[in-house]
Amino acid sequence: MLNSIKIEKFPTTRYQGSKRKILPWLYDNLKDLDFETVLDACGGTASVSYMFKIMNKHVTYNDILKFNWIIGKALIENQGIKITNNDLDFILKFDSSRKKGFIEKTFKDYYYTDKENKWLDNTINNINLIQGKNEYETDIKKAMCFYALYQASLRKRPFNLFHRKNLYIRTNDVKRNFGNKTTWEKDFTNEFKFFINELNEAIFDSEVECTSLNQSIFDIENSYDLVYFDVPYITKNGSNETSNYLKCYHFLEGITDYENWNDKIDYSTKNLRFKKPATDNEFSKSNIFQSMDTLFEKFQDSILVFSYKIGGVPSIDEIESLMKKYKKNVEIKSKHYVYALNKQNGNAAYNREVIIIGK
Repeated sequence: MLNSIKIEKFPTTRYQGSKRKILPWLYDNLKDLDFETVLDACGGTASVSYMFKIMNKHVTYNDILKFNWIIGKALIENQGIKITNNDLDFILKFDSSRKKGFIEKTFKDYYYTDKENKWLDNTINNINLIQGKNEYETDIKKAMCFYALYQASLRKRPFNLFHRKNLYIRTNDVKRNFGNKTTWEKDFTNEFKFFINELNEAIFDSEVECTSLNQSIFDIENSYDLVYFDVPYITKNGSNETSNYLKCYHFLEGITDYENWNDKIDYSTKNLRFKKPATDNEFSKSNIFQSMDTLFEKFQDSILVFSYKIGGVPSIDEIESLMKKYKKNVEIKSKHYVYALNKQNGNAAYNREVIIIGK
């Protein structure tokens, strides 16, 4: 058993809501629990799954979004496959004979420059053509390349999101008091290489089977010793824009399903996001209590670990009461945390990461 973990060795990300910075605290609070199999129910960045993998647990990563599922395949399910220099040469070879791609035609002046849009179309096409030694290696190598593409795409975006058509924030010649124009203007190829190298260094064989799923958490059968929840966060006014990950990251979801992207876009929206999926209301203010109760009941035979923060709906006390319907022993741990773009960061009473553990 490790005494502690160092986040410096964990892959970096600009993903909203990532738990990467608090992993040492999470580890300290979970390391003594008795479990071998774990479900990361809403896996997101896969940072928590990666921690469990380092702990040599049988990890099942799950996320409802396909691009997150790909992240899980690249980082968690992958037990040793890496991207070679030959792979990189193939991926980054530019084919000037190709006609305008979907991104170049559809997203002009939305998120990236014309040159960058052309680069994205070319790179996505090449990723989809990459070949490994067998079908499984091909699948994992594609996942790894998409992983690096997602991270590079995020780092070049103001606020690291796709919630606004706001390329002008990058291109306007104005004085700025936020953001990092130097990072936004970095070359896509170099950024892609950076994240491939970082991912290659992070890959290891835990000698314990790990898998990545792409399902609604409500459809997964319970066969796990521990289930970790980090569900979308609902504010008291009912807003969840920055926790509605499809709205924030629809562009990455489109990259993942490139051939069908056009059919999934809601062209009435200003930023060309996706049409609402059937699962869009699984966690909304109107049903969040019922959703949590359903999950706690469904996984009541597992250790429950619920990640949260102060100020949401339901409240910490309400979640504790829901969990106590199914668990005799419920404890709450909290830690002051500094959030990006939050005016109350100095106030430890309002800015706290919380885990609620039911045994």
